[in-house]
Amino acid sequence: MPLKVRRRLPFLSVFGLAGIVAAFSLLPLGFVIWVTVQTGWDTVIALVFRGRVGELLINTVLLEVWTIPLSIILAVSLAWLTERTDLPGARLWAWLAVAPLAVPAFVHSYAWISIAPSLHGLSGGVLVSVLAYFPFLYLPVAAQMRRVDPAMEDVGASLGLGPWRVFFRVLLPQLRFAICGGSLLIGLHLLAEYGLFVMIRFDTFATAIVDQFQSTFNGPAANMLAGVLVLCCAGLLGLEVLIRGNERYARVGSGSARPITKHRLGWFTLPCLLIPLITSALALGVPFVTLTRWLIAGGTAVWNLDAISTAFSTTLFLAVAGALLATVAVIPMAWLSVRAPGRVQRVLEACHYYVGSLPGVVVALALVTITVRVVLPLYQTAATLLLAYALLFLPRALVGLRASIAQAPVELERAAMALGRTPAQAVMQITMRLATPGAAASIALVALGITNELTATLMLAPNGTRTLATEFWALTSEIDYAAAAPYALMMVVLSLPLTLLLHAQSKRIVGR
Repeated sequence: MPLKVRRRLPFLSVFGLAGIVAAFSLLPLGFVIWVTVQTGWDTVIALVFRGRVGELLINTVLLEVWTIPLSIILAVSLAWLTERTDLPGARLWAWLAVAPLAVPAFVHSYAWISIAPSLHGLSGGVLVSVLAYFPFLYLPVAAQMRRVDPAMEDVGASLGLGPWRVFFRVLLPQLRFAICGGSLLIGLHLLAEYGLFVMIRFDTFATAIVDQFQSTFNGPAANMLAGVLVLCCAGLLGLEVLIRGNERYARVGSGSARPITKHRLGWFTLPCLLIPLITSALALGVPFVTLTRWLIAGGTAVWNLDAISTAFSTTLFLAVAGALLATVAVIPMAWLSVRAPGRVQRVLEACHYYVGSLPGVVVALALVTITVRVVLPLYQTAATLLLAYALLFLPRALVGLRASIAQAPVELERAAMALGRTPAQAVMQITMRLATPGAAASIALVALGITNELTATLMLAPNGTRTLATEFWALTSEIDYAAAAPYALMMVVLSLPLTLLLHAQSKRIVGR
């Protein structure tokens, strides 16, 4: 078979597999459209074009506009200090920059409102969001900094550029792919987050949708808000695609990149140390102090070991199973986004991403409606719950795996096919083996998300299913913060190994 024909074969089959996953991801959107049609256009217009929707839209835009740039500045600064300078204790600070992922976002809120009850509104939401989500940017940016060939910076310096101009004109453009991916992930989380903003008392589309569903279950007002939220996601996806571009990031050439020479901080060592120190104190110190305070206040009475162990084992099983399902599901799309960029690929990729911006309650209600009307035996089963997890966390799995595949040169696939490998063998034996660290990182990211997931679990889990997140939320809703503390601690304990794995795999991507 001619080589050109053989190169085309994987694209067709992979497009088919990605299309199947995209079709499943469209189920919640189909649900919203169906409800819209059932509601009637007059009612839709009255529900969408009103003051409350405008207020929520302004809140959401302000939240994104403040949180994402601040997260970029913080993550890039920490990545540069830990990867490119002689900062004392750089390896410790690098791990501490990832560790906040082990603390669920709503536990961050729980910690902050415990020590500062007056913290609320936009400022509180931005503060807690940055502290909870900046590691999603730090991980890919730090990994990319390890990968960038320092010879390019040497060329910039030889052309007369100073250190700051070299950073902004040479190094920073090489980080664009990682920054765009991490920023998109944070933006989608901000659109979908519920628990964090409820505790901070900041209204967003997600909190308003859940409030509407709690009062009217499946009322049209909540579904119309979900439709507006989908449009917000579409705008975010379009902006990310526009900024990302189609530049190449893999290095192919003779020899290998020389080791990175660390910049000497000199007199700036102490001021630079304050950046990771203050960040760690705010992102980790506050939750740790708060949990310790409530555990001491509750004493041994709050440790119901039977209930805690049951919730822990259930959470662990769901996290592992859901993470594997989501990561396997995004492999075709991750490969296409790097190897075959184009209009069809971007449409399929958008289908994978948009569902991650929806609140869990919208995805859950869509699956409830479908299972009740079409496949009743699947209603309130573990299979439906795992499908919801896979849909909700497709973006997490896709971002990590996509970045790893982007680092595998396509020339290696072509060489394998020229030596007699089939297209499928070339992809699986060459590209996917090189992308294994990224797949492991994606599994850890998704498992972290499932460990902390709340609303979809409440609605879809089989009767009697209890997870750490649902038990924690039930107790905090009763203002029993002391009894909730052990469940928060167990979520952190379960998430810490996943965070360590994520950090280790981000280094393995670049062979460190």
